[in-house]
Formats: sequence, structure tokens, C-alpha cells
Amino acid sequence: MRRDGEEPSNPGGDETHRLAAATDADASHLCLLVFGESSRSSYPLPATPLFTLGRSTESQISIADASISRNHAVLEQGPPLRIRDAGSANGVVVHGRRLAPGEAEPIALGDAIEIGTVLVVVTRGSAHVAQSAAREPHADALTVRPGPPDAAGPIEDAAGEVVVVDPAMSRVYHTVRRIAPSDLSVLVLGETGVGKELIAETIHRLSPRAHGPFLRLNCAALSAPLLESELFGYERGAFTGAQQPKPGLLEAAGGGTVFLDEIGELPMTLQVKLLRVLEERRVLRVGALKPRDLDVRFVAATNRDLRAEVDSGSFRRDLYFRLDGISIVVPPLRERAHAEIERLAHLFLERACVQRGRADPPALSEAALTMLLSDPWTGNVRELRNAIERAAWLCDSDELLPEHLAPSMSRPALGDFSRDRADGRATPEPASTRPRENLRTEVKALERARIEEALEQCAGNQTRAAKLLGVSRRTLVKWIRAHDLPRPRKPRAT
Repeated sequence: MRRDGEEPSNPGGDETHRLAAATDADASHLCLLVFGESSRSSYPLPATPLFTLGRSTESQISIADASISRNHAVLEQGPPLRIRDAGSANGVVVHGRRLAPGEAEPIALGDAIEIGTVLVVVTRGSAHVAQSAAREPHADALTVRPGPPDAAGPIEDAAGEVVVVDPAMSRVYHTVRRIAPSDLSVLVLGETGVGKELIAETIHRLSPRAHGPFLRLNCAALSAPLLESELFGYERGAFTGAQQPKPGLLEAAGGGTVFLDEIGELPMTLQVKLLRVLEERRVLRVGALKPRDLDVRFVAATNRDLRAEVDSGSFRRDLYFRLDGISIVVPPLRERAHAEIERLAHLFLERACVQRGRADPPALSEAALTMLLSDPWTGNVRELRNAIERAAWLCDSDELLPEHLAPSMSRPALGDFSRDRADGRATPEPASTRPRENLRTEVKALERARIEEALEQCAGNQTRAAKLLGVSRRTLVKWIRAHDLPRPRKPRAT
């Protein structure tokens, strides 16, 4: 790959400057990341209002790839940023849709753009990003049948448990394979149950960090008083009861990947602390004087529309920019090919029968398959799996029938993510439809367990337990009452 001119320059456009100003000095320029089959490159955007991408050496960014036309696309710096198909042979795909010749589509920083079989991303310039993007590609653990990236060919992981038939999902995994070798932060968006965690695991498995740990953190279950000691760790003597130094969870993930699930649920106070970690790549243990370097990659996921959350003020704009190195939208199951639902149903049925100890799984009847294909699957892949697993236990015959599925499909699951906007992006459903009772129960149980653990470690001493939890004694007493816990009593003098 080659670009005419080597000196970086400030990008043009008021919107571009506004976005760039939201970051620190080391990321003051926009750049274009180019992910090819055998190379990863980063180029600062020129100051011109628009520039061309293509295979021709006359293009401002020349990409030597056979799938790229001589003059393939035009990037308009706006505002807003837009990508235009310049009449290419193999097309430009944005937001899961192939553009018509001459058609322009608005894009945001971090959006994945396919030109031919090459993936390009407009992001903020950074030496760290440029270096990580230029790494050699890691060994590919996905098996992809021959065909173009938008073909409806199945994709399976090494264990054969990822079934992809739908073209939109094929493009998702095509993007995953492109960006996995880099250290870009990834934001995975999609409804509950679509498989966002599986996407995060695949990114980790295909990255140079595959040998390191994959740490899952449920942001909805994190409470402010527990954050520092659990995530950042503490030094010996940091507070009463800290007899030995303890590394935090983020340190424990060194050399690997941290998956921040349900990042949209993170309280504002915790967003500030996470932003500092993302910016500095260092953690400071409680009671420590010197921060420790942090070598992890962050992948975040949410079923909310974070852009709308940013606009409403419930999510920090600077944190969103840090997390959204590139965004991947996982389509809901109801928008995928019917063949994908059928193949997933057979896969889940076989696995459920193995767990049950049944040697020969029942055949899926035509009536049962019709029932599966007609369901909206608002709970997506997770709901489908649960329905098939329950049906496998109810079916004792050689054929799985609709009556085996009926008890599983009588109550629809609740979704929390919609892709019905004209631009294909996610829009949140009203808060009243979000299933929060289980979340509240989970958080309450976690908080109660940590209070009991602290009191036990401190032999019932409430002052020491409060310090261990990082709160005041008055707050601890209030928590003990809220959880209806027996208050420890001092032993009477004899």
C-alpha cells in the first residue's frame, strides 16, 4: 500500500475538528486504518475536503489489492463524513448495505467500511493505534468456505459451534477477522441474546493475545464501593484487614482481553474511573504510590444505543470515544436467513441430547421447523437455544413435534435493542420495557455477600469492615439494615 505525501496534516471540516478536540493531544488527527489480507496500515487524512481510494497509483490512498477498482471510492470529510462508491466493480459495503454506484453514505468514526475485500476504518490518529494496526496477522482460527465476504457461505469456529449462513453475519465475522490482530478497542452492539460475548471471544481467540486470559466483567453488577478493591487491587496495609497485597482483576488480565459486558449499565461515577484506565493504560492499587502499567485490550458490549445515551447525558462522550475504536452491530436472529435458524436448531438439539445422555437425537418435524421459523425470537439465539434444550427434555419420541416446543415458546422474551432506524443503527426501547428485576436481584445478592464477607473477615468489627469496603461506618450500618442483616454486638464485659 502507498500514500502520496508523508507529512500528517489536520483534517478539514468543523465536525471533524469537534470530534478530534474531544480527545487528548496524542489523538488530534483523524487517520484511515486499512486492513488488508497480509498488512495493516494507518494513514493521516489529508486536509482536502475529499480524497480517493483505489488501486491506481493516482489515488490519494493507493491500495494494492486485486479486489479494489482503480478508482474505488471517495471519502468526503464533510461535515458529515461520507463514503461514496465511485463506480467500483466489487462495491462498497457500509452498515451492512452495499451502496449503489455514485451513492454516498454518512459514516461515523469507528464504522467498518468494506471496499472489495479490504476493510477500512476512519478513526483518531494515534501512534499506539498505528503501531498495533501494522502488526503481522495472527493465525486464523475460523474456517471460511471459499467465496466473497458477502456470500452466504457458512462460517464455523475450530470446534464447529458457530453457525453463520446469513450474508450480514458473514460480514460481521469478516470484520472480526480483519480487526482481531490489532489492539483497537471494539464496541459490540446488538439485542440481548444475539451472541455479543461470542463475538468478543472470537476477537480474543484470533488476536495475538489469544495466549493470555479472557476476562469477563458484568458492568451491571459492579457497585462503586467495590470497584477499586476488586478491579484495581490493593497493597498490604492499605486498610484494616489488608494483610496481603492483592492484584485487581484488570491486572490479572495482563496480556489478554477484558470484555466489558453491558457497558451501558455502568454508573456515571464508575465511567470516570474506567476512562482514566483507558486513557493512561495504568492502574493504581488502593494504598499504592506508583501506578502499574496495564497491557490489555478492551472489548465492550451493550444492548443500548450509546450514541443516544451520550446525547441524553447518561453516558460520557469521552468514554464512548475511547471504547468505540470500531463498532460491530450484530443483527437479531429474526433478520437472518431461515437456514441459519434451522441449522442452529439442529446444533442445539444435538448438544442437548448429549447432555441428556440420549444417543440419537430426534428428528425435527416439518411442523416444528415451521413453528421455529415463524417465531420473532425477540430473545434471539439465547431464546432459541433455551427453547430447543427444553424441548429435547420433553421429547421422548423419534420426532420433535410442535407440542414439545409450545411450553418453551408460550412467553416471548423482551428485547432492548432496535435496528429499525433508517440509518440501520440501534435505537433504545422505552426504559419501561427493559427487564431489570433480575439485574436488581443480582446486584443486591452480590452486595449482601460482600458485606457478610467483610464482616466475617473483620470478626464483626463494623469500623474495620467499612474500611475494607471503602465506605464510611454510617453507610455500612445503613446497608446492614437495608439487607436485614444482624448487627454484630460487642461482647459484654465479665
